[in-house]
Amino acid sequence: MIAWQVHRPGPIGTGPLRQVTMPVPEPGPGELLLRVAACGVCRTDLHLAEGDLPPVRPDTVPGHEIVGEVVDAGVDVADFATGDRVGVAWLRHTDQTCRYCRAGAENLCPASRYTGWHADGGYAQYAVAPADYAYQLPGTYDDVHVAPLLCAGIIGYRALRRADLPPGGRLGIYGFGASAHLAAQVALAEGATVHVVTRAAAARQLALDLGAASAAADRPPEPLDAAVLFAPVGSLVPVVLSHLDRGGTLAIAGIHLTDIPVLNYEEHLFYERSLRSVTANTRDDGREFLAFARDHPLRVSATPRPLAEADEALSDLAADRVTGAAVLVP
Repeated sequence: MIAWQVHRPGPIGTGPLRQVTMPVPEPGPGELLLRVAACGVCRTDLHLAEGDLPPVRPDTVPGHEIVGEVVDAGVDVADFATGDRVGVAWLRHTDQTCRYCRAGAENLCPASRYTGWHADGGYAQYAVAPADYAYQLPGTYDDVHVAPLLCAGIIGYRALRRADLPPGGRLGIYGFGASAHLAAQVALAEGATVHVVTRAAAARQLALDLGAASAAADRPPEPLDAAVLFAPVGSLVPVVLSHLDRGGTLAIAGIHLTDIPVLNYEEHLFYERSLRSVTANTRDDGREFLAFARDHPLRVSATPRPLAEADEALSDLAADRVTGAAVLVP
């Protein structure tokens, strides 16, 4: 099969990915072999390629927003059959015995492993995934438009929940890419007023088209009850905190963030403002979000790209030339 590997992590302009021909993988016990129909391009893939997310194994195939058809299965697979369409996301293993797993916080499991980082992902024609971590997909979306739901959608959903947005509250979204444009629609469907702050003019227009109350390059027009920072820019943290109303919460959605400047307690945190991180997701997050997407049709801004252009798609993402999500199609 054809696949892309992170061969030499570094700036995207140095060509960290290489296209290779490799054997089709075989499913082990409890695993599915999928013929990849689509794989979303996520900023986490870019962090892995550029070395912001340190590789844990050499020549890993990235990609963790996988839509595929089951073509084979190992022993002990009961819930899926050949021909089923399934989704594979970032989380692929937890030990289910640690204190975090027992408390319903498997996203914090110290033994957790991830698709496209600890194991080969979906920048390929075939992929293997544990059946216990695969998702049934809503049938109302085609392959290209359901792929971004599997990470961008799920992580945006968890970040929104971590932001503690009150009913009918005022939400600020900073950065407006694949994850943000889906989280915004969840908040809007639940009755929030959404204000978007992003440098990209095309993204501001998309935000307004989706129903945002405002879209600006610098600041929202009113204090916020909650905010989600999707841009991986640490210098924005004090800026966003200063935009929160009393009691507001900022959730940081990314797996990587540049350094945060020194905070001023009175300006940024006093009056019970809160700052929270977001770490991966639980399978319950995924099931809840995909059920929401089934019952509340989301407008997914997705651009299909041939698998042969995986390195170019990541380069476009790095340069903010992607509106919504890019999706690789073998």
